Amino acid sequence: MSETAVKTGHPKGLWVLFGTEMWERFNFYGMRAILTLFLVNSLMMKEEEASLIYGGFLGLCYLTPMLGGFIADRFFGNRNCILLGGLMMAIGQFLLFTSASVFGTNISLANTLMWSALGIIIFGNGFFKPNISSMVGSLYPKQEKTKLDTAFTIFYMGINLGAFLGQTICPYLGDEVVNGVQNVHAFKWGFLAASIAMLIGTLVFYVLKNKYVVTPEGKPLGGLPKYNDTADYEEGESQSAVFSTKSLIGAVVAFVILFFAFRFLLDGDNFIKTIIYPIIYASGLTLAGLIVSDSSLTKVERDRIFVIYIVGFFIIFFWAAFEQAGSSLTFIAANQTDRTFMFGWQMPASMVQVFNGIFVFGFALPFSILWDKLRANGREPLSTVKQSIGLGLIALSYFIIAYNVKDLGNSGLLAIKWLILLYLIQTFAELCLSPIGLSLVGKLSPKRFASLLFGVFFLSNAAGYALSGTLGSIMPATGDKFLKAEKLGIDLQGVLDKTITPTTEQLSILEVNQISPTNPVFAGFEIHNLFEFFMVFVVLTGVAALILFALTPVIKKMMHGVR
Repeated sequence: MSETAVKTGHPKGLWVLFGTEMWERFNFYGMRAILTLFLVNSLMMKEEEASLIYGGFLGLCYLTPMLGGFIADRFFGNRNCILLGGLMMAIGQFLLFTSASVFGTNISLANTLMWSALGIIIFGNGFFKPNISSMVGSLYPKQEKTKLDTAFTIFYMGINLGAFLGQTICPYLGDEVVNGVQNVHAFKWGFLAASIAMLIGTLVFYVLKNKYVVTPEGKPLGGLPKYNDTADYEEGESQSAVFSTKSLIGAVVAFVILFFAFRFLLDGDNFIKTIIYPIIYASGLTLAGLIVSDSSLTKVERDRIFVIYIVGFFIIFFWAAFEQAGSSLTFIAANQTDRTFMFGWQMPASMVQVFNGIFVFGFALPFSILWDKLRANGREPLSTVKQSIGLGLIALSYFIIAYNVKDLGNSGLLAIKWLILLYLIQTFAELCLSPIGLSLVGKLSPKRFASLLFGVFFLSNAAGYALSGTLGSIMPATGDKFLKAEKLGIDLQGVLDKTITPTTEQLSILEVNQISPTNPVFAGFEIHNLFEFFMVFVVLTGVAALILFALTPVIKKMMHGVR
């Protein structure tokens, strides 16, 4: 490769990280596609409980990067953490395979294995995720940081190619319906495929890291922190954080106060909702405060870090809406959607979300080219403008789906084309927001906080996923619940409308059949139907889009020249 190509193109290390992340996302999204269906159909959980577990699991997956980023920055380095995280996630998926293999004979053991698997995957993801994202930013020297929006968009293609493969292969193997009846024993094959994919990704990185994941001078990136030298830092940049004892004690106190505050606000008796979610929210706010207490921070560094926090706050609402794909949208696809596709083929419910991966892979490069051309002409929008557009598109997608479910009633089926359109619009939103957010963190982070700030950024994802679980749990009864209740001799609509008082026996029957006798409530408002449910997302993301756009002039000043 010529010297000019080296300066103008992207380093080969980007493609190694692309491939590694692709296999990891195959593993993660493939498992995610079938997880809630496995919980409901095999482990006999209610949809509400499965949604809360799903949201808590995803939230913790984006909480632990804080720990993984800290350990990488201080002790192990990016490379070792990626390898450790990859192996842990492969083991976790294999335990899910085992859980899905034994539940028929030992439901207690299956539940124990399921919880153990999710825990191992959570910590494995914590080691893996912030470090591979941090290494993408480290591939580019200071004079080439303008390439990061494009680099992260390319990297995002790897994410979504993996998502496409995982959301196709795992549901194909694991989500099997025979004569209208779910094969509850097939899920194990989807989990096994996810485990194998993670092993492949870890091996790819191990074999190629020393040759390609290097600086332009050939120095390995992401090694042990003790081997970093002054050349790895920007001119005048401090090489280590300085936290006072007072700041550390204050962080602990703040965490405890915030935990109990969120614990009070999130009432109920569900462990995920009342313990895990408060931990996620409190951790994010506490860590954000601790970082800006570092006495070595300059004014410019502190302003830029606050920009990361502002963007992170609004991203919460994006992921809260976007991650309905694996919970409420999957249940709607399964229970109240005509999934007849080409040639009369019935697409598995868990496979419908594959369209997001297809669309991202198809449109990521055009979006990357668009940003490059706009930048070359001096017309590229500020990162926060791109993100506000993304939030607005999410609101639009849910408004369209809300309009189309409005008159379905209890027996009507949503045409699959509307879910496909939703995923298309949400893909455009994702490309305006998610890779741009990753790029922004890479451009704004002081090096001594690089992985840790990626961890903090992922905490906003964690909070969004936790909120997605809460919002997913307020989905009202879909048509299948009314039909099932009718066959059981119960007028579910009358029960929900409180015009009929169910007997104790009827309540017991509803409980056994995983049907709630009450409408869900959100922010004091009762959710009566799917239209009202989807309008919640329209309002949340629409308002967030408008506020973020209005803040753009202030944010631009705080970025101090970074776009």
